[in-house]
Amino acid sequence: MGTLDAVIFDWGGTLTAWHDIDFHAESLALAEAVVRAPHPPEVSQRLLHEAGSVVWGRSRDHQVSATVADLFTVAGLEHDPDLLAAYYAFWEPHTLTDPEVRPLFEGLRARGLAVGILSNTLWSREVHRGFFARDGVLDLIDGDVYSSEIPHTKPSPLAFRAAMEAVGASDPARCVYVGDRLYDDVWGAQQAGMRAVWVPHSVIPDEQRGHTEGEPDARIDTLLDLLDVVDGWLTA
Repeated sequence: MGTLDAVIFDWGGTLTAWHDIDFHAESLALAEAVVRAPHPPEVSQRLLHEAGSVVWGRSRDHQVSATVADLFTVAGLEHDPDLLAAYYAFWEPHTLTDPEVRPLFEGLRARGLAVGILSNTLWSREVHRGFFARDGVLDLIDGDVYSSEIPHTKPSPLAFRAAMEAVGASDPARCVYVGDRLYDDVWGAQQAGMRAVWVPHSVIPDEQRGHTEGEPDARIDTLLDLLDVVDGWLTA
């Protein structure tokens, strides 16, 4: 059972359920953190909505990372981080960990595999680890990387390399990446030399699709199906 060292996961839409997001409502929640605005709240909301498209476009096209603070910078607005409660409350229902995650992670670790996380996100490490702790799976994660803390986003090979380093892996051919996006996750992982497993649960908006789509090495319909896939690779 020595053909694999680690399995690394995307977060949103993979370890959590996919939800369609009302990005105008998100911008309204973000606007509550604006201070000293030179114009009415509805203008701040519009500017933040447009900034979101700019920031995620940079990630898609150039693999440039960003933070929540960058949204306000791109929008030309000042904000108080202590006033972001409405923004995080807006997202909270979409952060719940799939119930299959804990038995899946336990099964992978029982097979001697490291478990990692690599997420394209604006949020801090503390926010994400808070979700994992809340849902009782933080203790099963061997290493985690969030694009908000590194210069690059998926599908850059540098992002995948950072995740491998976080779990103590060095050979991409001995690593598996699991995600819901055929560009960021499947194509990106394969460009980095990893095997890629697709979880086809998400309806990716057209504006979030990249220039190509990868052909996954395996497809799973539930997270626990991954154990059978991994067992096949371990015994091949």
